[in-house]
Amino acid sequence: MYDLDEAIRQRYSTRMFLSEPVPRSLVEESLALATRAPSNSNVQPWQAVFATGAVRDRLVTALLAEAGTGSPKIPPLADAFAHKRFELGAQMFGAMGIVRDDAEGRRTAILRNWEFFGAPLAGVVCMHRDLGLVDGVGVGMFLQTLLLALTARGLGTCVQVSIAGYPEIVREELDIPAELAIVCGLAVGYPDPSAPINSLRTPRDSVDGHVTFIEH
Repeated sequence: MYDLDEAIRQRYSTRMFLSEPVPRSLVEESLALATRAPSNSNVQPWQAVFATGAVRDRLVTALLAEAGTGSPKIPPLADAFAHKRFELGAQMFGAMGIVRDDAEGRRTAILRNWEFFGAPLAGVVCMHRDLGLVDGVGVGMFLQTLLLALTARGLGTCVQVSIAGYPEIVREELDIPAELAIVCGLAVGYPDPSAPINSLRTPRDSVDGHVTFIEH
């Protein structure tokens, strides 16, 4: 178990997992902690579905089939921020040793998104469609608390916008009702220590690039 500071520092987006099953007790402990996250008017807007075994495998098969024929419904980033996505992609492909003109290597790497990067526990995070931006903040705080609790227990995670790119597939395979908006996916498992991609640590901007103190 890590202390809080260490859990924050150790958390990263794991993009290749071992097939070793995740003990449900560790997930339930982490979820119990995550429910302590703050939320507007105590609405507790988070909803999550986790799939393992045959259900998880059927979901992956359906997602890969859809990814092979149609583009995911992922909102584009505004022009002022789009370079961040390209920079991350370059860092990821570089960590995997995939060169720019290796089209097949890039395609294979991208498709791993819809395999949950091999994670044995596939999660989907949702929020009621009638809730708004401030409640989305609540879902985010729940999710971050969950990630840190899982990290403290030796588990790797990856929050995946890509999973929400095929909402109809996810909804059908996991029987998610229409009133729940699909926010993101969540891959959970034990990181593969031999995978080069898991050595990637993305840089962060300095605090003063995002925070202003007004003292007078």
